[in-house]
Amino acid sequence: MYAVAIDGPAGSGKSTIAKLLAKELNISYVDTGAMYRAIALKAKEENLDTEEKLKNELENIKIDFQDNNIFLDEKDISDEIRTEEISKLSSKISKYPFVREKLVLIQQDIAKKKPVVMEGRDIGTVVLKDADYKFYLTASIDSRAMRRYKQNLEKGIDISLEDIKAEIIQRDDNDKNREHSPLKQASDAILIDNSDLSLRDNVDKMLSVIRGE
Repeated sequence: MYAVAIDGPAGSGKSTIAKLLAKELNISYVDTGAMYRAIALKAKEENLDTEEKLKNELENIKIDFQDNNIFLDEKDISDEIRTEEISKLSSKISKYPFVREKLVLIQQDIAKKKPVVMEGRDIGTVVLKDADYKFYLTASIDSRAMRRYKQNLEKGIDISLEDIKAEIIQRDDNDKNREHSPLKQASDAILIDNSDLSLRDNVDKMLSVIRGE
């Protein structure tokens, strides 16, 4: 039983790289960012527009992962949560201490039951402090913005590169300066700047560390 923690800012490729790494290691992948997006989706759909409403609803919320897909109250919402609106709302919701506390407990419980690759923004510093391997992925603003721009084009979303860059800068500021569990590199995490790395190269770097090569 072991755990791999991956942290980093928006657009650093955490999700894709974590999925590939988990597949290579043949262990479970847990996307913690998707869990916050799941709560954001629930807040939107059920009009949970106050902290009290959201807090009450979290008591019975069910979030689970099956075959790399995320389920909210037994419904697959993997595609529904990948919108700019949900992304912005999840960043706002993640600032609430009670939301983070609830999800951290769920995340830690998952990691106790099986080997995992878990990615997010506070995995190595808060959720899995004793993870066997910790990585912090980063990339330049320009590189991250271009990746998001290309992803949006593939999805038919028309947002200018400059607007995406501004959103990423704002997201970084929100994540790094939030009061609870801000985004930062764990002192024992390995830093990987993948601005000029392919996904394969990034995964290979991590595999070499885990396999002691």
